[in-house]
Amino acid sequence: MAAIAVETKAQSHEGFIYGKVYTDRTTYIGPIRWGNEEVFWSDLFNAAKINNDYVKLIPKEESDAEWWSNYNWSFSSIWEDKETAHQFTCQFGNLKEIIPLSKGKIKVRLKNGGELQLNGEGYNDVEANVQLLDEELGSISINWDRVKRIEFLPTPEKLTQTFGTPLYGTVEGLRREKFTGFIIWDNDERLGSDKLDGDTNDGDVALKFSDITTIAKSGNGCDVRLKSGRELYLTGSNDVNSGNRGVIVVTPDMGVIKFSWKAFKQVTFSQAPHTGQSYSAFTSPKPLLGKVTLLEGADVSGRIIYDIDEVLDFELVEGKENDIEYSIPLKNIKKMTPKNSDYSQLELTSGQTLFLGNMRDVSEDNSGLLVFEKGKKDPVYVAWRKINEIIFQ
Repeated sequence: MAAIAVETKAQSHEGFIYGKVYTDRTTYIGPIRWGNEEVFWSDLFNAAKINNDYVKLIPKEESDAEWWSNYNWSFSSIWEDKETAHQFTCQFGNLKEIIPLSKGKIKVRLKNGGELQLNGEGYNDVEANVQLLDEELGSISINWDRVKRIEFLPTPEKLTQTFGTPLYGTVEGLRREKFTGFIIWDNDERLGSDKLDGDTNDGDVALKFSDITTIAKSGNGCDVRLKSGRELYLTGSNDVNSGNRGVIVVTPDMGVIKFSWKAFKQVTFSQAPHTGQSYSAFTSPKPLLGKVTLLEGADVSGRIIYDIDEVLDFELVEGKENDIEYSIPLKNIKKMTPKNSDYSQLELTSGQTLFLGNMRDVSEDNSGLLVFEKGKKDPVYVAWRKINEIIFQ
């Protein structure tokens, strides 16, 4: 899908990704859309971490015990690579630069000057074409193999051209969950100019999201109500049936909330108050600090390495509840309490409480914590099964 340069009616354009793309021959500057998907600073960038030196700091006896208790003894597992691959996920607003290296690998620079080398294998965010609305040339799609560097910059308050208006509204779940924020449909469509595809009794339709008021799951399809008052029942497309990859709500106080099709009930669209969090809203990342209380033994406090992997406060904790997946920046979490082998309770800085499970960040699959206490050279390793509570500062 080609980029469409249109003006948005929102009061500010600062929620759009913006920056410079450098090639061998020239430099382009303007709003950026990553492939045909991400276009806002709050959208997620995904890749895999190549190295994890923190694993080497786990005491050998603890590492052996964790390996033995968590080993998968099924026959097929004997032939699998036992090294745990850790995903790198952050919102685009946390990035300063992306520099392509060898095929499938990149270097990422963060706002605090830190650098990470990442692998894009299995993720479509690395090696994706970059769409850009250049201030002079208009719409251009830049092949990844031409990109030398991408520098992210604060978005001007007003742009002469944008990719469209954001989808915004309230998503309701089957168990009375309700969240309001910026919406991504089918893990993809996020602009008013994007289209909802489906079949009616009389033929196929492709409806602009900007014309839609509500979409409600019904049987093998969806009931769709337009702003004009017209109502349609759509089937036959993964936009409106069980092939849908999820309905996402993005909010600054929680992060990214993804309703599976099983959990989704309906969405009601409304006008966005703005285009989302600005680049400056994503502050320079900070180390994780806090106190860990143990089921037995003395508490430990200091700099925390979470899951022997997450180091900075913008990194995400992921967990599920009622077939809804939550991706929450660590800086939005006040306290975490493991409740059993599968679930943990999270108290957010906003005051909200969640009970999440079924993913490694919040279950016994978590590799545990390293805590660097002030004045001590070597960290304390805390296995997940020994944690009573984690209190972040």
